[in-house]
Amino acid sequence: MRALKLKREQYSRRRKRSKKAFPVKGEMRLCIFKSTSHIEAQIIDDFNQKTVFSASSKEKEFSKKKLNKVEVAAEVGKSLSKRVKGKKIEKIYFDRNGFRYHGRVKSLADAAREGGLKF
Repeated sequence: MRALKLKREQYSRRRKRSKKAFPVKGEMRLCIFKSTSHIEAQIIDDFNQKTVFSASSKEKEFSKKKLNKVEVAAEVGKSLSKRVKGKKIEKIYFDRNGFRYHGRVKSLADAAREGGLKF
């Protein structure tokens, strides 16, 4: 019981740290959500409160391939960067949403950077 409470507190502290206080016009946020079996990424315009682009491991193109979770996260990152390519998005900041920066989160971020996103 005590360990579970400690984990929840650590998660909420990490989540607060990764959020930015005030949205700025022209800045976008790359927000990640992961569950035990899937991972999702969205590029959000906080100033206008809209999701601009998104990619998820739940899409049909990822269900056909036999990959492990880290490889699927990399594919989601590549897919997201392909969708953003050519659009006028200058500044993106990475919101890992309280998740630790390793494993699937790191894989997705690295793949998105390789695809041309700058954060």
